[in-house]
Amino acid sequence: MKYIIILADGMADYPIDRLEAKTPLMAARTPAIDQLCAQSRCGRLITVPDDMPPGSEVANLSVLGYDVHQVYQGRGVLEAASMKVDLAADDLAMRCNIICIENEKIKNHSAGHIGSEESLQLVKALNEEFAGPSLRFYPGFSYRHLLVIKGGRNDFECTPPHDVPGTPFIKVLPRAKAKKSSTAKLLTDLILASQTILGSHPVNRRRRANGKDMGNSIWPWSPGHRPQMKTFQELYGLRGAVISAVDLIFGLGVYAGLTPVRVPGATGLFDTNYKGKVKAACRVLKEMDFVFLHIEAIDEAGHEGNVELKVRTIEDLDQQVVKPVLECVAAMNEPVTIALLPDHATPCALRTHTRDAVPFLICSPAKKPDGISEFNEETCRLGSYGLLQGDGFIRALLGRT
Repeated sequence: MKYIIILADGMADYPIDRLEAKTPLMAARTPAIDQLCAQSRCGRLITVPDDMPPGSEVANLSVLGYDVHQVYQGRGVLEAASMKVDLAADDLAMRCNIICIENEKIKNHSAGHIGSEESLQLVKALNEEFAGPSLRFYPGFSYRHLLVIKGGRNDFECTPPHDVPGTPFIKVLPRAKAKKSSTAKLLTDLILASQTILGSHPVNRRRRANGKDMGNSIWPWSPGHRPQMKTFQELYGLRGAVISAVDLIFGLGVYAGLTPVRVPGATGLFDTNYKGKVKAACRVLKEMDFVFLHIEAIDEAGHEGNVELKVRTIEDLDQQVVKPVLECVAAMNEPVTIALLPDHATPCALRTHTRDAVPFLICSPAKKPDGISEFNEETCRLGSYGLLQGDGFIRALLGRT
């Protein structure tokens, strides 16, 4: 048996008035997904425990069956692994967004989805000003970068910038968990100093002149140290691969022992190379036991609060991912189990992640369908898998319940 998970990042949502009280998933035209659903068993999955942050790093670890209380070390360490940044035991790694601040408020978490070439120049300027033996910025993709502090202590709290659009940035700066934290003070100083460096940078002068959001501040968050975790093959005896456009997911794959497959033109946005990602997934599925196919665009639409774009990206998922995957699987000479689910909800009304249970389907040649013919947040409440948590989903997928 082969296995493929199609992970539609942030797809779950709440009913929206202008969609006639439907969620984007309910409102979208999804004939391929519904065809798959009619052949599947459904349920809901709690991917984020109540005492954990509702980020993609926690949610995707949960989907893959890991105990997040044991292995979670923040987003930065996963992205470091993807970027091939070797972390020492005392290195504190954290995601470092380039964000847009306007009128002293966080306008958005992505500097208007700044391009990688522009943000590379900004990261270079940051390193020229601040880098040394104990601190360095590492460029990633678009607005997503990495900050590593040697000897940094994880004794402070950070606010993800996508959680607080419209908030005065001064109210959500890093804060000590106890009375004081030298690392929190260092990060606050870096944020404030970065605004001077980046605000006057030629990249941002051009962006301002062209009416674009500026990337005029850094925003470090999700700190952690190098995690210790078993590989997917050690846990389940399966060789696998991960396909994504996001360093976080690739980094998770590195620690899980999944082979990273990078696809040219995979952007993580609505213009991503869906065809290339599906082609890669079908090729790898013939060579390995397991494929984790991650689609990011829907989540980004949710963070923007763009209802129409979220519906459109769900329809793109249906026609450009699920439909060709079904065609690929039908042509294979061995059985394949297909799963589809979001990692978490990213409601357009909130523009951030939530801990709500997410719908899922599992289409297995060994299991009879449970009679649900439309895949969405409400219908899956009636699914035969009920409400799962922990490693319940991955065990259901692998038939080990």
